[in-house]
Amino acid sequence: MGRLTLADIMAASRTISGVAARTPLVPSSHLTVLAGRDFLLKLENTQPIGAFKLRGAVNAVFNLPEGTRGVTCCSTGNHGRGVAYAARSRGLKAVICMSSLVPQAKVDGIRALGAEVRISGKSQDEALAESRRLADEEGLVEISPFDDPLVIAGQGTIGVEILQDRPDMGAILVPLSGGGLAAGIAVAAKAIKPDIKVIGVTMDRGAAMYESVRAGKPVEIEEVASLADSLGGGIGLKNRLSFPLCRDFLDDYLLVTEDQIYDAMQTLYYEDRMVAEGASVVGIAALKAGKLPSIAGPIATVLTGRNVDMRVFTEIINGGGVSLGDVKVEGHAYAA
Repeated sequence: MGRLTLADIMAASRTISGVAARTPLVPSSHLTVLAGRDFLLKLENTQPIGAFKLRGAVNAVFNLPEGTRGVTCCSTGNHGRGVAYAARSRGLKAVICMSSLVPQAKVDGIRALGAEVRISGKSQDEALAESRRLADEEGLVEISPFDDPLVIAGQGTIGVEILQDRPDMGAILVPLSGGGLAAGIAVAAKAIKPDIKVIGVTMDRGAAMYESVRAGKPVEIEEVASLADSLGGGIGLKNRLSFPLCRDFLDDYLLVTEDQIYDAMQTLYYEDRMVAEGASVVGIAALKAGKLPSIAGPIATVLTGRNVDMRVFTEIINGGGVSLGDVKVEGHAYAA
């Protein structure tokens, strides 16, 4: 596959149909008032695995040739769950490599799907090294969480669905990590509606894609603990696809703090009665922090997943402080 196209993404829609869900796009009354225009939530937290990653994983696994003996990947949690789910659907062995920063709830969820989990080091880069060793030495097929054309095409189906439901959409706020989701949505959305804005939103510590775009090339970053743990990890110094696509197609990049993510998780729960990971709410955090640029038309943000550590989530909802490695996020009671 060469340069990713809308045709690739529409082919992915056909491949994943019946396995990954076509998720709802619903308005948030509270956030619409704050935004001064329709503000909608794309509910990828309602996928069978609780996260959008199922789309790309299914598209990649279901396109593997007959005779494939197994798959491997590195993951911060949700990609591994998607690969495990897709591999089980095809009767394939799956070995998921993760760092010790991944919450136990995500590790347990992957094991429940029948996959083998290997904890390797304290960073996504170390988990990636183990995944590549398995591919080289044990003959497993490695499925990148973001730098794979089939994975990016699968994630891009979200952009197609958003514009099918709301052709007048003015902007899409996309949680940004390795860039597979943002790249896929941007390619799809701009092919359908060239004037739409696609904005990447991420945490302000360890923002690998943001720092790489600023530097003009993929760079290494220090991976740190975050409420938005799904957005952690590097993009790979040899990144072939997601870096140039994000560089060329994203209109803007926004950074949010841990306290703003904390507040957004509370807002989504108390105003829209939804449980979501910290990574899911960065678009809401940017809105509430007044960081959005001028936008004409409705705004959508992608709620990427619900696979949150419920102990941490309960502390947040109750207004308690949360410790994240060397950072303490102070607790506060929710106020609209």
